[in-house]
Amino acid sequence: MRCGQRPAGSFSSGAARLPRLRHGAAGAGLLRRRGGGSMDEREGDVRWDGLCSRDAAARAAALEHLGQAVLRRGGAAAAPRVLARLLLLAKRCPFRDVREKSEAILSGVQELGIRIPRPLGHGPSRFIPEKETIQVGNEDAMMHTLFTESFATLGRLDNVTLVMVFHPQYLESFLKTQHYLLQMDGPLPLHYRHYIGIMAAARHQCSYLVNLHVNDFLHVGGDPKWLNGLENAPQKLQNLGELNKMLAHRPWLITKEHIEQLLKTEENSWSLAELIHAVVLLTHYHSLASFTFGCGISPEIDCEGGHTFRPPSVSNYCICDMTNGYHGVDDIHASPTTTESVCEVEALMEKMKQLQECRDEEEASQEEMATRFEREKRESMFVCSSEDEESAPTRDVSRHFEDTSYGYKDFSRHGMHVPTFRAQDYSWEDHGYSLVNRLYPDVGQLLDEKFHIAYNLTYNTMAMHKDVDTSMLRRAIWNYIHCMFGIRYDDYDYGEINQLLDRSFKVYIKTVVCTPEKTTKRMYDSFWRQFEHSEKGQTTLSPLPLLTTPSAPQVHVNLLLVEARMQAELLYALRAITRYMT
Repeated sequence: MRCGQRPAGSFSSGAARLPRLRHGAAGAGLLRRRGGGSMDEREGDVRWDGLCSRDAAARAAALEHLGQAVLRRGGAAAAPRVLARLLLLAKRCPFRDVREKSEAILSGVQELGIRIPRPLGHGPSRFIPEKETIQVGNEDAMMHTLFTESFATLGRLDNVTLVMVFHPQYLESFLKTQHYLLQMDGPLPLHYRHYIGIMAAARHQCSYLVNLHVNDFLHVGGDPKWLNGLENAPQKLQNLGELNKMLAHRPWLITKEHIEQLLKTEENSWSLAELIHAVVLLTHYHSLASFTFGCGISPEIDCEGGHTFRPPSVSNYCICDMTNGYHGVDDIHASPTTTESVCEVEALMEKMKQLQECRDEEEASQEEMATRFEREKRESMFVCSSEDEESAPTRDVSRHFEDTSYGYKDFSRHGMHVPTFRAQDYSWEDHGYSLVNRLYPDVGQLLDEKFHIAYNLTYNTMAMHKDVDTSMLRRAIWNYIHCMFGIRYDDYDYGEINQLLDRSFKVYIKTVVCTPEKTTKRMYDSFWRQFEHSEKGQTTLSPLPLLTTPSAPQVHVNLLLVEARMQAELLYALRAITRYMT
């Protein structure tokens, strides 16, 4: 995306309400499916439908039936997965009546002598202290609207939403786009969409997203046998595996021959519209895996790793610490002193000022600009994290894709030359947008809005400084990501990147974008040490009063990484499709 340029087809954020689900699918169905396994609308006498209704009377009737079903016969219906689901509702349902009744049912079960679960972990993110995140029930009116619409329509309020919600305008666009891709009318059947999401997330070992879509895949009628491995899925989906791995790890290798192979495989061929839908889904979930790892998203409360039935241990810290919200090692973080913070922020602002003055005084030649791009592209090869750092453990999901040894390799390797992708020759604004919108109506516009919001949101602050133009910094981040993918903007001076992005920040960016599964809390904590969690977000974000509080957890940097990565993947795939068509 070009800096400061409003892309074609952008439109302003509208009402928060999401489109209705395709074929009348109920959000409660997704709620019922969470936690794994194939489930009908009821588990014995326990029914979950009705809890997502916007109508209070309907919820009250559903809650009454739920309480009776769980507590009758001495709690015989209180299976572990039922209790885990109740815990999720008690903690994460935006409807107060559902939260309170679910908590009361759990208390009733406990009085019967049955052990109930407790959350495992501390909030929606492993990287952000729970005390700095929004607690469901304490959100403002705008956020509450987003919460209720998401829950009523999709049947869940997941941890990704709870981290993104500090940027409501972006979250609204994100939810609207994702909902359209998964639920509204389109070229691909519903179960194919969720299975493609599984394939994409699995390439980055993102068990969080895989778990969510395994349950949704089953809910929309997907064949459980497909989940035993990609070789059990239809050949048509297996054929998509090659494109999936290249998009995820080395999109610059995609050619029109790869596209032709998918479109001309006789009975297992893809139509152009189906392929566009699949490509958008693949890039969406590759980039969402980056966000999941980049923000340290925790397992959902009702999923494996999100709860435990064991009583809490107090061996590592005292009860007073627990009462005061201290949770142990996650809260231990060596922050820089106030003086160091002020100096680092002011040094960055001074660099931005100097670069702007240099721009005004002289303009580098095209030859020099090209040289600086090649230098930055070369240097990005040597940006890598330490081998001894440990990332969060994940479940093995490799059965959902082929060629497990295939991974990211730098764009420019010694002895190998791939031509630079010039954005002036093929751009999202001038080429990609119209191609997507023509073959998959409205999706081009939805993506365009999402790119635009992520790129242009600004709060015009840097830590304690106000009225700061951060467009130079945002452009450096976006263009650095595209540079790693070999994409060059002729009108950008790549010498600015080294002036604005220090090595620790580059390590974080490259890891989250290229190998997100290797992201660690240490990387997250080490870049821009002068900003707290909220201020990392405040550098570029929306001017909402709530975002100025210390509890704001989201980092706008991650939104830039997600959207820049998705657009880079799309550009390579769409260019190959365009070349095939011409």
